[in-house]
Formats: sequence, structure tokens, C-alpha cells
Amino acid sequence: MVDGRVASIAATGERADGALVVHGEGGSLLPGLVDAHVHMLQWAGARRRISLAGADSAVAAVDRLVTALEGMPGPARPDEFLFGAHFGDGLWPDRPHKDLLERALPGRPVALFSNDLHTCWLSPAALALIGRDHPSGVFTEKECMEITAALPSASAEVQDRWVLEAADDAAARGVTEVVDFEYADTVADWSRRLRLRTPSVRVSCVIARFALDGAIERRHRTGEVIPGSEGLLKVGPCKLFVDGSLNTRTAYCHDPYPGQGSSGELVSPLDELVPVMRRAARHGIHPALHAIGDRANTIALDAFAMVGCPGRIEHAQLVRHEDLPRFAELGVRAGVQPAHAPDDRDVAERYWPGRTGRAYAYAAMLAAGVRLEFGSDAPVSPLDPWNGIASAVARTGDDRPAWHAEQAIPLDAAMAAASGGRTRVRVGDQADLVVTGCDPRELPARELPGIPIRATLLAGRPTFLAG
Repeated sequence: MVDGRVASIAATGERADGALVVHGEGGSLLPGLVDAHVHMLQWAGARRRISLAGADSAVAAVDRLVTALEGMPGPARPDEFLFGAHFGDGLWPDRPHKDLLERALPGRPVALFSNDLHTCWLSPAALALIGRDHPSGVFTEKECMEITAALPSASAEVQDRWVLEAADDAAARGVTEVVDFEYADTVADWSRRLRLRTPSVRVSCVIARFALDGAIERRHRTGEVIPGSEGLLKVGPCKLFVDGSLNTRTAYCHDPYPGQGSSGELVSPLDELVPVMRRAARHGIHPALHAIGDRANTIALDAFAMVGCPGRIEHAQLVRHEDLPRFAELGVRAGVQPAHAPDDRDVAERYWPGRTGRAYAYAAMLAAGVRLEFGSDAPVSPLDPWNGIASAVARTGDDRPAWHAEQAIPLDAAMAAASGGRTRVRVGDQADLVVTGCDPRELPARELPGIPIRATLLAGRPTFLAG
């Protein structure tokens, strides 16, 4: 490596003249992996919360919470919050309610977050501490985000340390870059963290809707390196919401949800979306539109057609066949999260009956010329690209057969989507690299999540070396 770039590539077995020698032990040298959609602060915090993943009812989720507390010291103060995460109520036979939490943990401030981050569930004591009242204590979409912002949190210094540690762990899985969709002033936050220490990954700092005016005033433009960041930070797109989520039944669809009397929630109608996109695009900031339901994706594509700018659609979980070619025609990329497909297959079959053949339809997208960019959406899924790669190839995450196997994609295509479009390491490339302990092509798809990593390099600097 010279000046952070690949200077030469020697054949296997030839003498290595570099100061750093990494023994791949039969593995592969690959481009560094990119997580194209992650919420870094929420991921760092969720790793410290009680996990409710797999709870099959509201009662079971509360029981799991109580069991996790057994043997743990009690709260130091009456206002000390208990946080839980990763519940999914889409298939529950009962409904979450504040009274369930009060009966199990009387007087305890409790805040629980759904796996898709679109629902939060609070106890009466938690509601009182933030000055809110609510019949059930369950908030979705915009109200959920407002509640999340109002809850107490650790100091910025502590949170920064958590985020940097999470970035270290990402590097240990071969990640060299993340696109941080945190709903915050990500440029300011990451600039502060950079002063604390050098992060183990590059960061594309997504601009939240509320921060758009400030970004324009600072003349930020998507793709540009942030001054003083030594090339580690750059400006990302501006995220705008079109709809909600599948698990919350707020993804906006052309067809109603069975038994719900609703087709989901349209967060931003076209006449509100387009002016914001035009303003952002006029100042060199590309939009990234959150669209999960098929009607939301139609609206998002209509908006891009009207504005005529590049950008991304985030998630694109359910898309009509006639809308697929429009991605490539409009130059719109699809930021997708393949690990969600096996996680969501049951709830999708319930709420999108007869339509799941075009859900998480990555093979159809590739056939239509859509550029795929893989992310985890952590903390919705763990920040580990190998989970997404495996899910895209195998279309299952358990012992069941592949779910809509016709939408599986080849490993090479999945690796490219998880590597920022790079398919191999070439001389002159930026030396963001990963050395795996074995060749991914020789592993069954289901074993890819456990692939060993020997080393990760960022501009030629080791960010992870296996012991």
C-alpha cells in the first residue's frame, strides 16, 4: 500500500515486501464491506438493552423482561429507566399495554422498543417522567420518534464511546464504511467523535429532515468529504419518510391490510415530498426516501421522476412489477436489507397475502437493472453484512426451505451489493480491504454469517487483526 491505496498485488506464495503481513490461511482478499443503512447510536444503545426478540406475545415479552432482571441490582434511583428492545408484535395474539408493565414492575419507568424502531411501549411511571399521558402507552411512527427523543439518555461522552466501540466490532466483521441514518446531526456528532479518537470505519453522515436547512447553510453536498476529517467522514443523502413499517402495519400499500381497514400510513404526500426534494437537490444534496409498502414506492418513484435528481429508496420491501424498471430508468438506487426477508417472512405472509412473490424481490430488481446497496438497518438487524449476504443468497434464516427461492441472487451479486459495488481488489484502489479466513464461495450460504475474518484494513491501516 502507498498513500492508502493498493500499490501492487502479488500472487499467492510470492514474497511479501510490505511492513505488514497478514496470513490469510487459505482465505480471500476482498474489498471492504459497506453497511449502507445503519443507525449507529441506536445500535450502540440497543446492544445494552434487554432483548425481547422471539417473545411471542405481550405477556411473554413482559415475562422475559422480569426474568432478565432476576439477580440484577435494583435501580439506583426511582427515575432510573429500564430499557428493552427488539420486540415484534405483528403476530402477537394480545396487544402491548402500559398496564401489563405496571402489574409486573409497579412504579418502574420502563421503555421498550420494537425491532423495527417504529413502535415504543412505555409504563405509566415512564410516561409520568416525560410528562405524557396515553391510553395504552404504545406510540407509533412520528409519536414514537418524539418519545424516543424525550427519553433520558447517557451523556454525549458515554454515547460516543459506545458508538466507537460498535464501530470497532463492525470492523471485526470486515466493515470499512457505514452510512449512518441516525436521526440526529450526524455531521456534528461524528466530528466530535473524531476528536475523541480515529474511528475504525468511514462514515457517510446522513442528513435528517430537521437538519436540512443547516446542511444547506454549511454548503454540504452529498458525497463531499467533510473538512478536517482526514477523509473519514463525508456528507450523505437527506432522509425523508414516505411511509411507516410492515410490523407496525403502517407501510403504505395499494391493498388494505387484512382485517385492518387500512392500507397503511402515508407520512409524506407527493405534494409535500417534492418541494423538499427539489430544495435539497438544488443544493447538491441527494434524497434518500424511506418507502416500504408498494404504494409508498410508487409515490417515491413518482417524486424522483418529477424532481429529476439522483438518490436512493430505502428498504423497497414491496414493489409492484411495473415499478421495478423505473428504478434504473430514473437512476434511483435501492438501499435494501436482505436480513429482514427471513425475519419478516411470517408477518409478510399474514399482512401481504398473495403478494410476497414481489417482496424483498432482489432477483427481480437485478433483472430490471436496479443497483442494490446492502445494509443492516441496525439495530433492526445486527451490524454484520455477512447476515445480509447469506439471506440474499439463501432466502432463509432457519431450518425452513428458502422463502420465494426465485428471488435469491448469486453470491457474487450479493458481495458486490455489500461492498459498494466493488467486486475485486485492483491496483490503485483505496486500500479498504478485508481478509477472510476462507473463500466465501466455498461455504454453504447458511454458513456465511460465521465466516472468520483475519484482518480489516482502512486505507491500509489495520482496524482489526485476528489474534
